[in-house]
Amino acid sequence: MKSAAVVNYAETKGSVEVREIEKPEISNGEVLLEVANVGVCGSDLHQWTADHSWPVNYPVVLGHEFGGKILEVGPGVDGWNTGDRVVSETAAVIDPMNPMSRVGLYNLDPTRKGFGYGVNGAMTRYVKVPARCLHHVPDQVPFEEACLTEPCCVAYNAVVMNSAIKPGDRVLVIGPGTIGMLCAVMAKLNGAEVAVLGLEADKGRLEIAKGYGCEGIIGDATDWAKSRDGLGADLIVDAAGASATLKIAMNLVRPNGQITKVGWGPQPCNFSLDPIVQKNVRLQGSFSHNWPIWEKVIGMMGSGMLDVKPIIGGIWPVTSWLEAFEKMHHGEVVKSVLKPV
Repeated sequence: MKSAAVVNYAETKGSVEVREIEKPEISNGEVLLEVANVGVCGSDLHQWTADHSWPVNYPVVLGHEFGGKILEVGPGVDGWNTGDRVVSETAAVIDPMNPMSRVGLYNLDPTRKGFGYGVNGAMTRYVKVPARCLHHVPDQVPFEEACLTEPCCVAYNAVVMNSAIKPGDRVLVIGPGTIGMLCAVMAKLNGAEVAVLGLEADKGRLEIAKGYGCEGIIGDATDWAKSRDGLGADLIVDAAGASATLKIAMNLVRPNGQITKVGWGPQPCNFSLDPIVQKNVRLQGSFSHNWPIWEKVIGMMGSGMLDVKPIIGGIWPVTSWLEAFEKMHHGEVVKSVLKPV
């Protein structure tokens, strides 16, 4: 049985197309999911535009933000049944004996391979998934929202786990994409005063940020960052896909503050990092997520505490992937969601 899949087939720019692929065969410890919805991530766009900085196993089916129902259960799988509503983590291949995996930080296992770049992802009807990656989805959470669990977990890890944030802190998020928007939401949920910085083309996205109770700023956030006492924001979350924004973060963070960098930017910086030293600033990277973070986020979505509906700009069939990608790439929507056909 074949189904349409969005395949990244080479490292050159624009090397993405729809292909018909066979339904995967599952083995020990795996389940077969029938995908209900899959989110388009900024990393999918980066592979499409060929400006990514991670190795890709071409050809590969894109898509690592997904949920659906279990269609088949493989041998050695306990606790899961056909028909279960689930979402999947992204760490498709890990070394369980790696020191990072053994302390629960398998997201930092250097040998890790994720869906959509290391192994086939979910921009198709069927995907095989290790049972260890699964999480139950509450009945009240529709799949078009549940498939955003993954970027919500990225934001939770960046803001809650990897940042020292306190109620009343002033937090500036650079970049109003999916991750930036969700980082702003997480900061609001932690009692911070939040602003989101974008470009003129991001006006629509910044209006959505305002709906979450955040300030939307175009171009220059200096006045906002320094308005309280002239020293800068307590925390800068750099969620933009360019290295140059780190310079903005260094300018606007207060002494003894923090910069958490979650956005990827392969370009050389070409500027001094001395302000980090002079200001005694903590520069923290944040990557991916692990099991307890997923459980927290799913609980937040199930209770209604975390509402992702405002950032969903539309749902397209996988055969219309190009329109969905372009809408995100040009900033017309925050998040595009695909549905298998």
